[in-house]
Amino acid sequence: MLAWYDRHRRTIPWRAEKGEKSDPYHVWLSEIMCQQTTVPAVIPYFLKFIDKWPRIEDLAAAPREDVMREWAGLGYYARARNLHKCAQMVAHDLGGIFPDNKAGLMALPGIGDYTGAAIATIAFNRPETVVDGNIERVMARQFDITTPIPAAKKEIKLAAAGFFEREHERPGDLAQSLMDLGAAICTPRNPKCGLCPVSDTCAAYDLGVMEARPVKAIKKQKPQRHGHIFWITNAADEVLLHTRPDDAMLGGTLALPTTDWPLVGEGLTAPAILKNAKAQDTGLTVKHSFTHFDLSLSIFRGQGASAADEPPHYHWQNRSEIKPAHFPTVFKKAVVLCLSQ
Repeated sequence: MLAWYDRHRRTIPWRAEKGEKSDPYHVWLSEIMCQQTTVPAVIPYFLKFIDKWPRIEDLAAAPREDVMREWAGLGYYARARNLHKCAQMVAHDLGGIFPDNKAGLMALPGIGDYTGAAIATIAFNRPETVVDGNIERVMARQFDITTPIPAAKKEIKLAAAGFFEREHERPGDLAQSLMDLGAAICTPRNPKCGLCPVSDTCAAYDLGVMEARPVKAIKKQKPQRHGHIFWITNAADEVLLHTRPDDAMLGGTLALPTTDWPLVGEGLTAPAILKNAKAQDTGLTVKHSFTHFDLSLSIFRGQGASAADEPPHYHWQNRSEIKPAHFPTVFKKAVVLCLSQ
């Protein structure tokens, strides 16, 4: 694997060149961003963050709303809130230096078992067992693990430990080699087994069941939720915006006002600020699929009070200053529709 990696390693913005040490700030930022997100989707966000905040001290000093705005569209917004908390803790309490071991890293906000292992291994070359989605697939095929995901995760991690526990010189490169193998060769569909450096030891390849591993549990149908979303303007051509509470879905992000999002068939509750807005249904709908449910929001337009009546967590912003890119995807869809009307 290491010999293959030396020849075929991917070029990724946060990855150190051969023979160079990784920047812990870059590794940490990329690992947080890559949670539940693909590398191609992360790259432009990573480059934007590094350009705007080149050091962790810069990120720590940034207003949280700026961090949330730049994160918009990447999803899983608790990551962004924890990212900012972690940056402040490292910058203020740890002198800008990340802990160099898994236990120390896991004491920081937003860093769990996998992320702590990945940062410790890649940034500090500590021997830890690292299992991301790519490595999970490689191991399920190498050992022909037939237990369905997610129940198989512990079994897969034990299998992976057999690889990592033997490597003490270059554990960071070993982890990245297996990640690259899963991304480029051992792909979910149409794996390129003829180019694989470890196909001779792959049980699934031997049996011809590569694409059937890992075994996926049967997905349950997602709950269907609904609601109303509001485009409220005032006489000054300003639009009412909402910063969602931290404990809500998409907490901390910039949004349009909405009702709650109950299951289809259940009644809706609108925020009190909209009581006198006389909002009318536009006939427009935005749909969005979250991890655990599908959402359909009907767009309503109305007229609000003056800017002087701005309530907590709400504010008015001039229509010309509203940028769809500053909103998470479900709200971006509504903003684009409303600005185009």
